[in-house]
Amino acid sequence: MKFNIYYYLKNLYIFFIFLSLSIFFFSTTNVNARAFNVDNIEISRPFEINFDKNEIINEGFKKAFNELILLVVQTIDQEKTKNIRLNEIKGMIESFSIKEEKFIDEIYYVNLGVSFNKKKVYNYLESKNIFPSIPKKKKILFMPVIIDENKKELLIFTENKFFENWNNQKEKHYLLEYILPTEDLEDINLIKNKFEFIEQYDFKEIINKYDLSDSIIALIFKNDEELRILSKIDINQEVKLSNQTFLNFDFDNQLKLNNTIIELKKVYENFWKNSNQINTSIKLTLSVKISALESSKISDFEEILEKTDLVYDFYISKFNKDFIFYQIIFNGTPNLFLKSMNERNYNFDTQNKVWILK
Repeated sequence: MKFNIYYYLKNLYIFFIFLSLSIFFFSTTNVNARAFNVDNIEISRPFEINFDKNEIINEGFKKAFNELILLVVQTIDQEKTKNIRLNEIKGMIESFSIKEEKFIDEIYYVNLGVSFNKKKVYNYLESKNIFPSIPKKKKILFMPVIIDENKKELLIFTENKFFENWNNQKEKHYLLEYILPTEDLEDINLIKNKFEFIEQYDFKEIINKYDLSDSIIALIFKNDEELRILSKIDINQEVKLSNQTFLNFDFDNQLKLNNTIIELKKVYENFWKNSNQINTSIKLTLSVKISALESSKISDFEEILEKTDLVYDFYISKFNKDFIFYQIIFNGTPNLFLKSMNERNYNFDTQNKVWILK
């Protein structure tokens, strides 16, 4: 009897699949450029008599929103979003799509992609007194060096469990991609010769061998009582020192080692997010005009504005036979706007109140 009920429910589900989706809104893959796209949200649920696809989709929305928060919000502020209601999440969604769905052994599996409206997300975070960050990916050189204070020796590659396990701990929301140095006898000897003043050493001779402008050097001081980790974080020509201490650390305890790596990665991710933070409370209005005769330039400029993270909004305020006038709402200073546009080969005549795109 159970076998017949299962197939009856499965056929009924297939018949109503599109109808059930329409209860919320129709999925689409035509996503506006000004959206946060969260993909590969995987949900599974036993296919039972009380099976409700809408509940699973709703669960996917919650999971996608949590992934987004991990991506754009620093650890210290993530708790502020824990009590968000489902209707608030839905109000920020522009579209969603079902990438894949399947039944295996009476289990329903679905893979969702969800697109969140950036403007609405920023408004929500601002209401919680949270400044989000631009989710930029970054490759960075990472070099952990263990300093055994009892034995007076350095562990750089061999027997360095941080080096061996570092890239085993990966999450979808991580923005930093760590490049570990290759084992080099010359580098080993160079670092060992700096043992007495290792905290002052800048590691430039080694860093310069790699085609990366950013680096993190983690000096891991080990003794019988504690593990102290001094991180020298050098990103975008900004250097920060960070200290963490872990008591009763056991290198043979894999769980503790993994958790320590996760805690360090949180520190590094937060530093990177802080470097790319958006002050959404700043809403500078800029007036720009473009020749009405240059249709391709107008189209390209609008596309650039769509893709510029610090552009909160823009619209055409008026037009005539000579010019099209834009109002641009920017989360930053005029100089920052000009710099970001200059990087995209857009320059302006700023002599008057209304700037002219050259």
